[in-house]
Amino acid sequence: MIVRKSDNPELYKRVHEQNLLRQYDLLTNCIEIGLSKGIDGFDKYTLWGLNYAAVVNIAQFGGRFREEPIYVGKHIPPHFNDVPELMDRFFSVIHENWDLSDHPTLLAAYTLWRINWIHPFVEGNGRTARAACYYILCMKYGDLLPGKKIVPERIRENRQPYYDALKAADLAWADGHFDVSKLAEYLQGLLKAQLADVE
Repeated sequence: MIVRKSDNPELYKRVHEQNLLRQYDLLTNCIEIGLSKGIDGFDKYTLWGLNYAAVVNIAQFGGRFREEPIYVGKHIPPHFNDVPELMDRFFSVIHENWDLSDHPTLLAAYTLWRINWIHPFVEGNGRTARAACYYILCMKYGDLLPGKKIVPERIRENRQPYYDALKAADLAWADGHFDVSKLAEYLQGLLKAQLADVE
């Protein structure tokens, strides 16, 4: 059962907002479990759950990888047949580099960019990427981050720098390089703002 935006914009908006709250509750649980089990607990099942919570009642096929083409503006994500392997590689990069990276936002930036680049879900990729990014930030911090407004909310409030940083990473990748430094710097600013905004 879904509600379409065109049929009932007000109900759609309300369900969308409630989904974000449900996703945050689930994300908090995932972070707490991750903090007790370690980064190896971060896997596709975590992402599937976060995606399902973000899109329930507004999109079908939530919580599983897409099996169809998808288009995002000028970006053409990889073929759907490649999604499972690309996501396995994504998790491998996170797990294998966890102890090697002391930079507070580098792996979070990679998470945010790579999920958006692969676009593994039919709907809710941005919401899932931002939630996963925040998971990584909290895991690096070693606790649930304090602050009245969390990083994903701050991204949603001012999306243009986010889009610009994603595009810079895309261009570097298309040129044969891995460079998420602009996205890492952007996240660092948002993280500092969140940590400074503690009651």
